[in-house]
Amino acid sequence: MAEKLYKPLLIDTVKAAVNLDKQRFIGFNGNYCIGGAKAYGVSDVEIEAGQYAPVAIFGILLVKATIPIDAGSKVASDGQGYAVPYTLGEFNGYALDAAVQEGDVIRIVRGI
Repeated sequence: MAEKLYKPLLIDTVKAAVNLDKQRFIGFNGNYCIGGAKAYGVSDVEIEAGQYAPVAIFGILLVKATIPIDAGSKVASDGQGYAVPYTLGEFNGYALDAAVQEGDVIRIVRGI
């Protein structure tokens, strides 16, 4: 399987409040983004609590989904930082790929 394009345009750091997995939405407080909230960005690597985590803020980013998502649709965060279809609250980007099952990694675009 070919790797998906990952093209972050802006990366910042946030102090991880918990152990963070890569490719999940991260909140401004260093935790996984909660459902319906605006994410600061997407975790770039796995990192332990207390360390500074690189977080991709804008660009074409990779994020794990938990349920099916259609390409072109708005995506939001569930309560654990996974991508889900947008319904209420804040959305965190647009899906460039479709997610078919839990654990699929999709490309999203943020900042447009």
